[in-house]
Amino acid sequence: MGYVLLLLATLAWSFVGVLVKTASAMTDSAVISFARFFFGVVFLGIYLWIRDGKIQIRLGLAWIWIGAIGKAANYALENFALKIGFSYGNIVVQPVQTVVLLFAAALLFKEKITARSWAAAALCVAGVIAVGWNGAPVGELVHGTGGLTTLLFTLAGAGAAVHVLSQRILLKTMDNGSMNLSMFCLSTLVVTIPIPIQSHGFTGPMTAWAWGALVLLGAITGLSFFWFAEAIKRVPFAAVAILGNCTVLFTIVWARLFFRDPITLYLIGGTLLFIAGFLLLNFPRPGRTARKASIRVES
Repeated sequence: MGYVLLLLATLAWSFVGVLVKTASAMTDSAVISFARFFFGVVFLGIYLWIRDGKIQIRLGLAWIWIGAIGKAANYALENFALKIGFSYGNIVVQPVQTVVLLFAAALLFKEKITARSWAAAALCVAGVIAVGWNGAPVGELVHGTGGLTTLLFTLAGAGAAVHVLSQRILLKTMDNGSMNLSMFCLSTLVVTIPIPIQSHGFTGPMTAWAWGALVLLGAITGLSFFWFAEAIKRVPFAAVAILGNCTVLFTIVWARLFFRDPITLYLIGGTLLFIAGFLLLNFPRPGRTARKASIRVES
């Protein structure tokens, strides 16, 4: 069962780009951001009610607000970048998040950044640069959408890191489900505020595929982290590290199959670079006990 849950979480995260791109044919990124949080709250609330018989929302903690704003920024920037760019573009969010969290651990928690961690961070940064560049001329990066989408995804990764950081702090005193439900409720409010000014509403034909994509994005937001959390309790750490990081590979496959997005050697090379960084960071050194899997950002 653990492997099934791990595969479900991995596949769910890998479909985010394709689902956002599908929904963007019907509506703009502001509405997509709202839907991801709104339906996420619905699915997560139903799950917690079935599991616990109650729903608890706490809004009085500063880190709840910080995490909610970080996650809202993550989704808003990621959705806009996916709408104007390729459906695989969000693969750079995770390596950016990894690098930001390394520096946050050193600054806030006074954790030592080892040579191994520095090497992993360098591989992640090199991978992001390769994917963002993708062999395009410098002029195209500056004047086209390639440079803009890379910047947006980078900022989205920083927002995701803020959310994970808040989780790390709040998990000492809060249940995982209630914590995320509280954050997602606030995030829904944050992304709703600019809709009357920013959003153009429904910009394309309403289709079952687009509505289904919006609902599925919410289900992924609300439930995928539970699948992952349960999986890491039952599956060997090596399997979690390898299969969990296959999300980026699946994302590229779906982008090619569903949208015929161009797959270049730069994209493949950059992806392999930051996967190597993930594995270097997460695999324990020989002779040492595997440390507990880090918190994973739910998509």
